[in-house]
Amino acid sequence: MNDLHRVSQSVSLATPVEAMWQSAVSLRGVNYELGPWLRMTTPQMLRGGSIEEVQPGVRIGRSWILLGGVIPIDFDDLGLAEIDPPHRFLERSRMLSMSIWEHEREIGNNGTGSCVLTDRIGFRLRRPFAVIPGATALAARVVALVFRHRHRRLADLYGTAKRR
Repeated sequence: MNDLHRVSQSVSLATPVEAMWQSAVSLRGVNYELGPWLRMTTPQMLRGGSIEEVQPGVRIGRSWILLGGVIPIDFDDLGLAEIDPPHRFLERSRMLSMSIWEHEREIGNNGTGSCVLTDRIGFRLRRPFAVIPGATALAARVVALVFRHRHRRLADLYGTAKRR
């Protein structure tokens, strides 16, 4: 969908692709990345599992996004569009604030036993947010900030690696 606003970020991590993948597909790993500022609740379908066990095209369920781990600020009605373990998934969801939310995560081999993680996000704000002047630009800045935070948390956990 070419009418989506796009944000993209990458980080080189000193961990193998497979280890990063296991973290990326679990809600525990996602919540580590978001912490301590945000947390996502676990939809029924993912309790005790990961998105690896979900068939593409199946709606996973609603996950509340909690500020400080307690105050609901949005929800993500999760949907998995594509998955290619251990390298890539594409989430296509709806949120309270966004009519379309796409999150593609790719984990590539760095050639040194480490990996490069890239997140690509596309979104469209819902009305009435979309008609507020500057709201899309502000949302893009917030999304970029959240993903920079997530990548910093991963770099703190795994360390960074030099790209080849």
